[in-house]
Amino acid sequence: MLLEKIGEITRLLAKAQNGDKAALDSLYPHVYGQLKDIARKHLAFERNAQTLQKTALVHELYLKMLGNAEVEWQNRAHFYSIASRCMRQILVDYARKKVALRRGGKMRPITLDEEKLDLEEHSEEIIEMNELINKLSEIDSRRGQVVEMRFFGGMSIPEISVALGVTSRTVDRDWAKAKLWLYNELKAS
Repeated sequence: MLLEKIGEITRLLAKAQNGDKAALDSLYPHVYGQLKDIARKHLAFERNAQTLQKTALVHELYLKMLGNAEVEWQNRAHFYSIASRCMRQILVDYARKKVALRRGGKMRPITLDEEKLDLEEHSEEIIEMNELINKLSEIDSRRGQVVEMRFFGGMSIPEISVALGVTSRTVDRDWAKAKLWLYNELKAS
């Protein structure tokens, strides 16, 4: 059953890639639950938020990703890897807006019931982590991807290994080295 669903998602991605609107419409119910899980993991480290909920993050992600015809979906794992990266970009954009607003802008907060990210308190940290991931990616792109998928995507080592097409042991090593690099960078700043 699970393998059939995985195959169905990959098939729908390929059809949607070729312009099949019906496949695109059929894809959403298949991926929505997993996208919400990824969003929950992105937002999990914050509990007292006032501005962003996982449903809104998934909807914004879906519009951003599927409106981009330039992405060539390789498979289901690639789709979820790109989804995690896009969520990171969305969160960083929100954090930047929050920081800018604190310096004189006005924003009406959206209050919703689900798990939310407290951008008011942690905007600088999100931006700093984004900058560190970008810096690490320039040095070692795969380690940058591993940190992005772990920190922003909440993905497990096995999930990352599938998404990157490497062994879990390789991901473990990359994660350990990346954490050490991040620690040293944060300590130096």
